[in-house]
Amino acid sequence: MATLKLQTRIDLLKLVFSNMRESVFPTILIVVPLSWALSNKNNMQALTAWCVTQIILQLFLLWELPRLLALDLTQQRVNRIVVWLTVMLAVHGLVWGALAWITLDTSSPVESILVIAVLLAIPGASTLAMAPLFPAFAAFCVVEILTLGSRLWQQPEQTFQVLVVLTGVSLLGFLGQGFKAFVVSRESFELRDENRELVALLSLEKAHAQAEHARADLANMAKSKFLAAASHDLRQPIFAQGLFLDVLSRTPLSAHQTELVMSARSASLASSDMLNTLLDFSRIEAGITAHTRQPFALQPLLHKIENDLAPLADAINLVYRCRETQVVVDSDASLVEMVLRNLVSNAIRYTERGGILVACRSRGEEVVVEVWDTGIGIAPEHQQDIFREFHQLGNPERDRNKGLGLGLAIAEAWAKVLGHGLSLSSKPGRGSVFRFTLPRYTGTLMPVDVAPSPQSMGLAGIRILVIDDDEVVRSAMRYLLQSWGGDCLCAASLGDAIAIAQRYPPALIISDFRLKGAVTGAHAIAAIRGMLATRTPALLVTGDTDPARLKEAFSSGTALLHKPLAADLLYQAIQKALADQP
Repeated sequence: MATLKLQTRIDLLKLVFSNMRESVFPTILIVVPLSWALSNKNNMQALTAWCVTQIILQLFLLWELPRLLALDLTQQRVNRIVVWLTVMLAVHGLVWGALAWITLDTSSPVESILVIAVLLAIPGASTLAMAPLFPAFAAFCVVEILTLGSRLWQQPEQTFQVLVVLTGVSLLGFLGQGFKAFVVSRESFELRDENRELVALLSLEKAHAQAEHARADLANMAKSKFLAAASHDLRQPIFAQGLFLDVLSRTPLSAHQTELVMSARSASLASSDMLNTLLDFSRIEAGITAHTRQPFALQPLLHKIENDLAPLADAINLVYRCRETQVVVDSDASLVEMVLRNLVSNAIRYTERGGILVACRSRGEEVVVEVWDTGIGIAPEHQQDIFREFHQLGNPERDRNKGLGLGLAIAEAWAKVLGHGLSLSSKPGRGSVFRFTLPRYTGTLMPVDVAPSPQSMGLAGIRILVIDDDEVVRSAMRYLLQSWGGDCLCAASLGDAIAIAQRYPPALIISDFRLKGAVTGAHAIAAIRGMLATRTPALLVTGDTDPARLKEAFSSGTALLHKPLAADLLYQAIQKALADQP
């Protein structure tokens, strides 16, 4: 018992106490009839005293055991209780064995057999009740059987001496059975304690995991807020820079000045590409994944990507090839372009020699667009990792020419939005091939109107109200819109915008989404429309990438554009908004 854990000893002690309490009244019901059946004029007094002693012992246990169970069971107190209980059961065994000394000399043979049978049956009946505390059970059995055996040994008949041997054998049997019951009880409680510890450990690990998950969520939220804030603050000047450069590029310049402007526009476009990558990532996180499927020819889109990205491959001596195709697919052209543009850009960034091949394969009702490269390749164990956000292979120095590590994550996300398959095959050192599966369209493709350009059409006579709290952006918008022939009025706040609109009602409103205070561009547009009592065409422009902000802006119902925005795309959006006016 000393080697057992404290909790196991306490559990065994409580089990024995519970069993003994339940046996108090059954024992009294045995003792009283037994005393009555065995009593005669020679043993009545002694037998009555024995019966009263048994009843007192049982009632004492009934009173004492609950009190002991209610104590704070420390290691020292448990030791004392076990010793106390061992002594009590030894006394109990002595009292039971005393029955033989009281009755055998004055009993008939039948009564003697009854006494011996009862005294041998009692240890057996007590095995399950007392054995979990084996020392106490052993004390009870040994004292009771030795008391009985000593009386039998003094009987003159040889038969009783044989019974002494049998009682000794019975004692060994009781002790053996009791020890087995003790072992089973001990192992049961130890297993239960181990399960408790395991459950407690699992609960602790779960709590730790939940805490880590909460910390990760907070870190992710902090990351998203930082990216959103940084992206917004960077988008404003880059947007204005792009507009100024567009205006400047259409003014009389020398050859050297033209070259410098083109270089500046290239740098501005590179910055815009990175910010747009963050925007795409935020749009996916925000769940703004609306798309429109319609048939379109794939080759013009592939030509557009080639025109934009082939110069990047040429600059590092890579061969860029695109096989001609006449296939028509049924999907969202803008999202398909995003996916393929990211795949091709990734191939160029991670290819040092050789080249890039973009090709199509028809497979029944599907078209598979393949982007091949002869780059570094990807080991099998890393082929799933490359689709994780901000994960890059072979770029420990974080070379910005290799992007932000979001391109493939965004490509996979948009492919899932469209419900199209995106797969990878790669061998380290030999290159990779990404396969993008699109649904094939077999009907007749309707001609698509070509959008007008700022050079082919102007905005003469169109009064446009620009609302933006950034002075540089307002100035850039004014120069750009005036260069297109528009009459541009600028406001820095909602109050200024309403005051201007009262005097000069605009034909179009272009508002930044995030204005000063708690006012948004959606609020400003609604206020001006309400004041003018007309559904004035409007555009929302935002540099936000915070998913919550994007959802709010998207749900306003006004066409949403994202900074930095190319001048020709802004012009097309203006023409569409004016054309859609009732």
